[in-house]
Amino acid sequence: MFADSHAHLDFDSFDEDRGVVIQRAKDNELQFIINIAIDLPAARHSIELARTYPGFIFATAGIHPNYSANLVAIQFTDLEELASSHEVVAVGEIGLDYYRDYATPQQQRIALEKQLGIAAQLDLPIVIHERASAHELVPILLDWHKNLPTNSRVKTSPGVMHAFSADRSFVEPLLERGFCFGIGGPVTYKNAPEKQALVSSLPLEKILLETDCPFMPPQKHRGQRNEPSFIPLIAQKIAEIKGLSVEEVGNQSTDNACRVFQLV
Repeated sequence: MFADSHAHLDFDSFDEDRGVVIQRAKDNELQFIINIAIDLPAARHSIELARTYPGFIFATAGIHPNYSANLVAIQFTDLEELASSHEVVAVGEIGLDYYRDYATPQQQRIALEKQLGIAAQLDLPIVIHERASAHELVPILLDWHKNLPTNSRVKTSPGVMHAFSADRSFVEPLLERGFCFGIGGPVTYKNAPEKQALVSSLPLEKILLETDCPFMPPQKHRGQRNEPSFIPLIAQKIAEIKGLSVEEVGNQSTDNACRVFQLV
């Protein structure tokens, strides 16, 4: 019924009980998990997880904007090789983050453009991180999408905007190009009217469920480590907002994830 479209199970916070956490996800009706890379070591670890749990965990390969400082050509060559692995279903987590200053805007844009090129070349969807950067990021994404070949598999489902929090004016053009939006634990917070308004306005066909674990757990687990088994709590809040059943939200969002990540 459910899927977690954005998890970081490779993080060391899961080293002591990773297998238990994964089994707990299965016990809570998750059909699969997309484990999202933030750098090259994370991509390798994600691929290892996908090989250990075939058909349940899938990997991505990408370099997060906060880790994009001082990258050299060989790293993008390595990234392309990792992204070509059978277990990899997307390029990500990539994007722009102008809230932090771990990398300059120019370094981030160079890394993003190179990774968008890899995604286009390999015909893979993208997982996008945006923070305080939509004014520059969204036009880049629209231009990338415009230049995709008409026969590209990702032309109609180019990827997912992870934890998107920018102004609503940036949402519409992304929806028109087929992007989906990842909705996670913060939608359950009492002080999250903007995130709840976004869910209310989005078509269910454009929503993916995500935890971003170990970060941002749902309200019921604030202060704890987040994990994929909490996905039903996110689905429950979305169902409440949209006046639907949890089953409808779970099944449709899982179908959406299958479409975006080309899982059959």
